[in-house]
Formats: sequence, C-alpha cells, structure tokens
Amino acid sequence: MNRKERRAAGKTGELDTEAFLKVANKFIELANRENQAVKATDLHMAFLYAAARYNAYVAKAILDVETHEEFVQHMVEQYTEMLRQHLADDALASPTR
Repeated sequence: MNRKERRAAGKTGELDTEAFLKVANKFIELANRENQAVKATDLHMAFLYAAARYNAYVAKAILDVETHEEFVQHMVEQYTEMLRQHLADDALASPTR
C-alpha cells in the first residue's frame, strides 16, 4: 500500500499492517506502564477481560452478529493462532514479574 492509499484508508478508519501494529503497540505500552504497579499475572487477565468485553460490544453493536457462538469460535481461533505465534517468538524477553 502506498502513502496515498494509506492516507485514504486512514480517513475511513481502516488499518493497514503498519497502522494495525502501531495501535497494538499502544496497548502493549499501556500494559508495560501498568506493570510498574500491577503484577503481570493480574494485568494479563485484566487485558483479556477488557478485550472480551470490547469484542462483545463490537459483535453486538457494530457487526450485529446474530450467531454469537460462531463469533466466539472465530475469535477463539484468531486468539489461539496469535498466541501460538507469539509464544514461538524467541525475540520476546523473559517476564520480569
């Protein structure tokens, strides 16, 4: 995607790969800041809860998903694949807390 296409996509709220990773990194940065005061073992569950809550909102209010269980299964598959990829990433540092 060239610069002009990225700008057009940005105006419609669509994310290309670069923008997607930039938004995701903002959540990681927030987690790292919170981890200064909250144990990672508590924090990761709070983030998982927040993600589930927000995804439920998007499913119901934005996507108007009729078959909740199909949406749940799709999200589980997406999360499982992402988690496996990150666990296999040797570049991730060892946890500090």
